[in-house]
Amino acid sequence: MIDKLKELIIEAESFKAQTQDEVEAFRIKYLGKKGLLNDYFKEFKNVANDQKKEFGQVINTLKKTAEDKVNTLKAEFDNAPDATDSNFDVSRPGEPVTLGARHPISIVKNQIIDIFSRIGFNVSEGPEVEDDWHNFTALNLPEHHPARDMQDTFFIQTNPDVLLRTHTSSVQVRYMENNKPPIRTISPGRVYRNEAISARSHCFFHQLEGLYIDKDVSFADLKQTLQYFTTELFGKSKIRLRPSYFPFTEPSAEIDVYWGLETETDYKITKGTGWLEIGGCGMVDPNVLKNCGIDPEEYSGFAFGVGIDRIAMLLHQIGDIRLLSENDVRFLEQFKSAL
Repeated sequence: MIDKLKELIIEAESFKAQTQDEVEAFRIKYLGKKGLLNDYFKEFKNVANDQKKEFGQVINTLKKTAEDKVNTLKAEFDNAPDATDSNFDVSRPGEPVTLGARHPISIVKNQIIDIFSRIGFNVSEGPEVEDDWHNFTALNLPEHHPARDMQDTFFIQTNPDVLLRTHTSSVQVRYMENNKPPIRTISPGRVYRNEAISARSHCFFHQLEGLYIDKDVSFADLKQTLQYFTTELFGKSKIRLRPSYFPFTEPSAEIDVYWGLETETDYKITKGTGWLEIGGCGMVDPNVLKNCGIDPEEYSGFAFGVGIDRIAMLLHQIGDIRLLSENDVRFLEQFKSAL
């Protein structure tokens, strides 16, 4: 009998009610004239003498538990707002839900992906922690090649063959190793270089690189693709390709887009020239194709890479690249309308 009383105590403690009627039913069940407590008090005279003390303590505990539960629930219902109360406006809206916003890097990246998807480019991704082969050697940058000094690399101290990728060209290598031409892919992602942090540069930033490999691909195809891209993204088609050098492309060029000098930010970003370098490009070096298992006698291709951060700064008139990684809510909230 004592065990049964203890079970009732646990049951009373865990009881919950949705309405006042349920509270009253609980009170009658435990505390009413024909309730459980009244029945157990009547049984007290039949309890063995050596158990009466414990029985009395347990039954009193049950009574107090039931009374406290009834009083607590009644108080909760008494203090709850009444829908019929003239001071309670049932049509009042709930607490506002604050909407977030996409990061400007995500906004620009999605715009670029959409532009290239219209002309048949798919999206490929790869690891940010890369090995030497995919980041350097396969891209015509063997060990001790002087061009490696062009990219100040973060190497993993415990394993000099492992590093933080310096470009998303490593993704292109992986894609060429696992896919046969024709290949038309873009590779967006974050890259890392050991550079001084300033308003114009950071030790990590975002790139989007493109690769097209097929039969009879020419430099003219590359220029037309870049012309289409800049026109769609900026609404302006004035670009220039300046001769340059990249170990994995030959010939190579820098991509500049003319934005103009309409605002103070334009002057700051373009250094007063109106021209902004947004990336590099060139025809894929035959050695790179050979390293990836593609016959350079049969196929040719072009590759290009653009800086997403710099394009975001240009499109949204952001004067300091550090704002893109500081997570200042006041800055990020400005892009809610650009979702």
